[in-house]
This record gives sequence, C-alpha cells and structure tokens, in this order.
Amino acid sequence: MRIFKTRALATDACRAGSVTINDLAAKPARDVRPGETVFVRQGLVLRTLQVVGVPRTRVGAKLVAQFCTDLTPPEEFAKAKVEKVQQILAREKGSGRPTKRDRRLLDGLFG
Repeated sequence: MRIFKTRALATDACRAGSVTINDLAAKPARDVRPGETVFVRQGLVLRTLQVVGVPRTRVGAKLVAQFCTDLTPPEEFAKAKVEKVQQILAREKGSGRPTKRDRRLLDGLFG
C-alpha cells in the first residue's frame, strides 16, 4: 500500500503541508520511526497510517504494506465516493434548469 507513486509526488505533498507526522508538519527528508502516526491528505480523504517498522533498504511497492497499518476509517473513503457522484450531477453555473433530455439522461443513469 504505497501512498504516492513517486518520491517527487511525496516531496510535493510534504511541501504543500498535506503530510503530518504525529500532528507536526513533515519535511520531505524526515525519517519515520516505528510507532509514529502519519496523516496524509489526498483530495477529500485523510489517510491515517501507523508505522510498524522501517525497512533497512528500499523495498518494492508491494512490500511497503508490511511496514505500516492503515487506520483510515471507512467514512473517509465514503466521502470521496459521495463527492464523485456530486461531480457527475453538477451542472455548469448559469446553464439554467435541466431540459427534458437532460432529465431523461439523469433518470437513466440512476433509474
């Protein structure tokens, strides 16, 4: 369970203030220690991770899950799903009321 695909994306997230460790802003070069709690803001979702251990060398993405526990509550993921549906339903500002055709398309989508 890798949070960021590249080290550059992780660095940018740290600099933007999206990553905190034990309620303190994380710097890109900061090492994590076992027992620390890492909070990562990804869009609307606030991921919570507990560090279980630290590998001695760099490991592949599949092996990272062994060194941390995901404590993110399911409600956080539900917020992202609700937002996705709302974006589909959102209309351009100033576009007026939905036409009959728009209404039929929406009914077909959810009916």
